[in-house]
Amino acid sequence: MRGLIGKKIGMTRVFGESNEMIPVTVIEVSPCTVIQVKTVKRDGYDAIQVGSGEISDKKVTKPLEGHFKTSKSSPFRHLREFESVPGFDYSLGQVFHVGLFQEGEFVRVSGTSKGKGFTGVIKRHNFRRQRKTHGNGHTERAPGSIGQASDPSRVFPGMRMAGHHGNMKVTVENLEVVKVDVLNNQLLIKGAVPGARNGTLIISK
Repeated sequence: MRGLIGKKIGMTRVFGESNEMIPVTVIEVSPCTVIQVKTVKRDGYDAIQVGSGEISDKKVTKPLEGHFKTSKSSPFRHLREFESVPGFDYSLGQVFHVGLFQEGEFVRVSGTSKGKGFTGVIKRHNFRRQRKTHGNGHTERAPGSIGQASDPSRVFPGMRMAGHHGNMKVTVENLEVVKVDVLNNQLLIKGAVPGARNGTLIISK
């Protein structure tokens, strides 16, 4: 098993052996149940699908309802695929918990960043504003030139402009696991992770 599904609780701090302060993010990692085992022979690649966070049958669509019946499991709110470990024998209904991780190892955390709506180039791309005097006509936060007139008379792809900001998948690598709390199903990871509180996170090795 390469990873688990978690929920961001918030940030706090702990103190290390030499009394140094370590900022950590608290992640609640509920037990993940194996829903499907994929093989090269049947699916073209090796992977396992796990579910986390049980929900009511009324909130499940018909296709997913059939999928859960095939795996003989209760409905789950979150489904994710992870790369399977070669040589490990997976079975339907197998449960993995936070004990999969060890203190001191480094993990990769993926989540959805906070959405900030439609923002301008200063906030979105860290542009510098124009000066407010010497004939500037209320264009302090304007992006400036975005292309040429007659040739090529178009805006090139990739031009940094105002637009939708945030609410996209962000992955942070090489985050150290400071503490594994098996009793409370919690991980304490050094530093910040993407997303808002109660957001879904994917923690993988």
